[in-house]
Amino acid sequence: MDMEVTARRIVSRLREEGHEAFFAGGCVRDRLMGREPHDIDIATSARPGVVQSLFSRTVAVGAQFGVIVVLEDDLEFQVATFRADGAYIDGRHPTSVTYSTAEGDAQRRDFTANGLFYDPVEGRVWDFVGGKADIQAQILRCIGDPEARFREDKLRLLRAVRFAATLDFEVDDRTWEAVQNLAPEVTTVSAERIREELVRIFCHPTRLRGFDLLDASGLLAVVLPEVTALKGVEQPPEFHPEGDVFVHTRLMLSLLPEVVSAPLVFSVLLHDTGKLMTAHRDDTGRMRFNGHESVSARLTAEIFERLRFSNAETDATITAVKNHMAFKDVQSMRVSTLKRFLARETMPDELALHRVDCLGSHGLLDNYDFLLAKQEEFSQLPLIPPPLVTGRDLIALGHKPGPTFRSILEAVQSGQLEGALKTREDALEWIASAAYLEHKKI
Repeated sequence: MDMEVTARRIVSRLREEGHEAFFAGGCVRDRLMGREPHDIDIATSARPGVVQSLFSRTVAVGAQFGVIVVLEDDLEFQVATFRADGAYIDGRHPTSVTYSTAEGDAQRRDFTANGLFYDPVEGRVWDFVGGKADIQAQILRCIGDPEARFREDKLRLLRAVRFAATLDFEVDDRTWEAVQNLAPEVTTVSAERIREELVRIFCHPTRLRGFDLLDASGLLAVVLPEVTALKGVEQPPEFHPEGDVFVHTRLMLSLLPEVVSAPLVFSVLLHDTGKLMTAHRDDTGRMRFNGHESVSARLTAEIFERLRFSNAETDATITAVKNHMAFKDVQSMRVSTLKRFLARETMPDELALHRVDCLGSHGLLDNYDFLLAKQEEFSQLPLIPPPLVTGRDLIALGHKPGPTFRSILEAVQSGQLEGALKTREDALEWIASAAYLEHKKI
């Protein structure tokens, strides 16, 4: 079902009962910019209880703020009563709300581009805040006093960066000055909301501008200080002609494809964070970062715990960061080791990380091209086929359960991956002859 058709029906139902009702906020902005909105919010003069009475399926997700979710045609629409906000004590939520008019509701919103209403019945845009002019001029401007808007809700500091980047808007001078002044106070926002905004910024194709705005505003130093700490960390010019670690990281961001996963983009941001702690010069004077990948993986774990990422995203990102230096050895790996390397679920993102790591430094893609060729070569069969033998087979051969089980089974799998063992009988005979002991020495 078309989202706008359903939204229009909700508006019409409210209007039939004598209430004002408009599309509101970002969907109106997107319509004026010729963009497809991701969702449609509705603002109305109807009180929450009235909204609930008019629609059969509703959820009172924010009734204290006048917000009711209406479920229609398997779609969700936030229907919010026009309101004015009371004082903001916690830097995120008003202590109270009073019901208001459309104009009053527009005045309490964050940016002029988000303060518009659209009447789908009459086809008219209601603009009480100068939003149409700012959209046309591609300017992001706070409604009213910028510092007051940001002090009300500190999350708006990050939203300012996201909107400026994703909409390709310039930030109004007063608005930008307020962002810079209040950047240190973003820490009052919950870790989950900070994470959500960072993911939206860095997973969008405009991530490079988002990164630059975060840095210039001072927000990056607050939410990801481990990244800004990379400024001035020198690298050997023969391998990194692009400059220091921060410059390298920024360049990698610019080389990513438009569509990325959160683990990929954050592995780019964090893969070299350990270089600050491991930097030293050897006897020849060359800068070294021995073991920086392990330190970077530890820092990634700490950052992802701090920002409340899911376990799955944390594990995937740590894996990519921890293993990013292993790519330099792929051409000398045994076949069995290489197949296990390629079989990791995170390999698509790891390959993408390796590619931009190379392009953002020395520019050599020989290992990347080698792995692509090997993926093609191995594509006819599963990289990790079903095992030829199991623990039960080892017990039948007289082996007692214990630590040796794993080493024997791994040795058999290696022989299988390398083509030396093709059948169960081959494997059992090989184990019985204790050939796996010799295999382990290779």
